[in-house]
Amino acid sequence: MEYNHNYFIAIVLSLFVLIGWQFFFVSPQNKSERKVSKTIEKVEQSVPGMIEARNDSSVVVLQQAAASVDMTPQVRGAVIEQSPRIEIDTPQLKGSINLVGAQIDDLLLKNYYMTVNKNSPNIALLNPLGFKQSYFVEFGFSSDTAKTDIPRNQTLWHIEGDNQRLTPLSPVRLVFDNGSGLIFRRTILVDKQYMFTFEDSVTNQTGEVISLASYGRVVRVSPPDTGSGTYLLHEGMIGVMGDQGLKTRTYHDMSEAKGKDRIAVFNEMTGGWIGVTDKYWAVALIPPQDAFYKSRFSYNDTDATHYQSDFVSKAFSVAPGATKTVTNRVFAGAKQVDVINGYEKNLGIKQFELLIDWGWLNFITKPMFVLIDWLYRLVGNFGVAILLVTVILKIILFPLASKSYKSLARMKNIQPTMMEIREKYGDDRIKQQQAIMELYRKEKINPLAGCWPLIIQFPIFFALYKVLYITIEMRHAPFFGWIQDLAAPDPTSLFNLFGLLPHNVPHFLMIGFWPIIMGITMFLQMRMNPTPPDPTQAMIFNWMPLIFTWMLATFPAGLVIYWAWNNTLSIIQQAVIMKRQGARIELFDNLKTFFIRKPRTHGKS
Repeated sequence: MEYNHNYFIAIVLSLFVLIGWQFFFVSPQNKSERKVSKTIEKVEQSVPGMIEARNDSSVVVLQQAAASVDMTPQVRGAVIEQSPRIEIDTPQLKGSINLVGAQIDDLLLKNYYMTVNKNSPNIALLNPLGFKQSYFVEFGFSSDTAKTDIPRNQTLWHIEGDNQRLTPLSPVRLVFDNGSGLIFRRTILVDKQYMFTFEDSVTNQTGEVISLASYGRVVRVSPPDTGSGTYLLHEGMIGVMGDQGLKTRTYHDMSEAKGKDRIAVFNEMTGGWIGVTDKYWAVALIPPQDAFYKSRFSYNDTDATHYQSDFVSKAFSVAPGATKTVTNRVFAGAKQVDVINGYEKNLGIKQFELLIDWGWLNFITKPMFVLIDWLYRLVGNFGVAILLVTVILKIILFPLASKSYKSLARMKNIQPTMMEIREKYGDDRIKQQQAIMELYRKEKINPLAGCWPLIIQFPIFFALYKVLYITIEMRHAPFFGWIQDLAAPDPTSLFNLFGLLPHNVPHFLMIGFWPIIMGITMFLQMRMNPTPPDPTQAMIFNWMPLIFTWMLATFPAGLVIYWAWNNTLSIIQQAVIMKRQGARIELFDNLKTFFIRKPRTHGKS
């Protein structure tokens, strides 16, 4: 039947899309997730003999020892204790600032954990030197004229005053006197979220004009253990360079570049920010939005391997006896949508929202997130919010679906006429097609209408996948029962009876309960229409739900739940609309045909 042929084409195209998706997006993601699991196991183990290294007072010896292994909480703590520090304590963050360089190199996220188990370690965003995971941020000064020492990465700052603990209510004050007439004072503030403010002042008592420029840099030794991104999102160097707009470089691009290509320089501009971003976390430097600066991305593997995003301000002069003040900020934390948007609005940070990679379908992805998040605030469960969003989308797309199913119903009703046309013209395919097209025009039927509900679903499918994949709000978001993370695949498997049998299942056999439910609903939806008469098409038609079940088993559980629920609603919607059009609902007849095979008759030879 003609409409079966079109429906079959739509499904085959869908299959190719999902196979591509599996290869380019899901497989890299799952590989990264398996790597994360191995990393977590290492983090939760102690390293024998490493703590004894603390007996040596040399920080370098300890750092060299630590660099030979993955970072563990024990060794990390030992390295941190080797330098003078200021404690950081906020509702979201804990850690410390190294007085050597005034670097933020110890930062843990209080409310985020390595796994769904809240007894697992906190996410360590920034880490001191000496590890593959070393990652820090600092501000300093450069000068072409100063003949004396100025604050850089090795400068030892001293606490000014009694406060040695940085909180949202108590800033800390540091001072560095170079002994040659330049006195630098630094006030560090932090808010209740993830924004640090560095207020630097320099007093010139040298008797001559001093030219200075402030700089900031984010330095990371290695890409994250979760892998350096997939085709689905950007991880690596990122920044909005004034009017030049968003600029990015992945970790892979930077490390594979040669020579001068390992440095990307962006000339003088005003407004914007620059930093390093991962899937859920980011560190971004924010210079004064009305001041000129230039910035760059760079990669170095000559002296010490590291990736770096940095900026330097336009030089300014400090007259003898004068004091000059400059203020810079740094964001270091989780990429929460409302927090990022709030900073852009309240601090006037140009296009700070681009720190979250909404993708080229952002006109769908962002509204999708806003709607899901709004519903979540009403019902308190992201899984339920996804179910409600599906209902809302069905209502919005109802006119298109109604038109499509009405067209399918009309095509069913004219099947006898189409059979007459085929019999009348026999093997003359040209006249057959002309007569059929004339029949379509007469009955006002669009033969491709049946494909539209399936085709229109894919941008929505992609947008929801993007929301589940990139937004930290979805990370470790529970549904009900065993689904404790909607952004991760269903953890159960048919091959150990969903956990009843005490053995581990190979990854490729992790076909959980929800993917099976999705496969069943897809099978029922396809049985709403007759099986194609062509044997090859019929075979693919029959195997399609099983193939989709296997592929979607590795997708986020939230997406599989959405697809299963969407299939269920589509079955109900199609049945109601086609019944109103007088077309026969063939679901039960088709199920009988599928499960109860007619006995074969054997002719005589």
